[in-house]
Amino acid sequence: MEQEIERAANIFKLLGDKTRLTMLKMLESHDYCVCEFVEIFKTSQPAISQHLKKLKDAGLVQESRRGQWIIYSLNRNQELFSLVQGLLEHLPNQDFYLEQLEEQGRRISCK
Repeated sequence: MEQEIERAANIFKLLGDKTRLTMLKMLESHDYCVCEFVEIFKTSQPAISQHLKKLKDAGLVQESRRGQWIIYSLNRNQELFSLVQGLLEHLPNQDFYLEQLEEQGRRISCK
């Protein structure tokens, strides 16, 4: 029981970061590669990779390889996913980020 509380506390601490929380909400509706997050958040690739590593280490995201690209998705099989999902459903949709990239002709295809 104490262990479950500890895991939940660690997830909440991890999601206390605005960028990671936004990434998770974005991953709720689309898969992304690092390069898309770099464009959206206007930050360095190493910084984005560190955020994704923390989310992956917590089991919240998973990765798959498509050619030379690594694509990230929400790990809906994580044991505390229902806790995360409950939080995400209270956040506004973040699809406008992709729409902005497409409108500006800056959407990166990582296929």
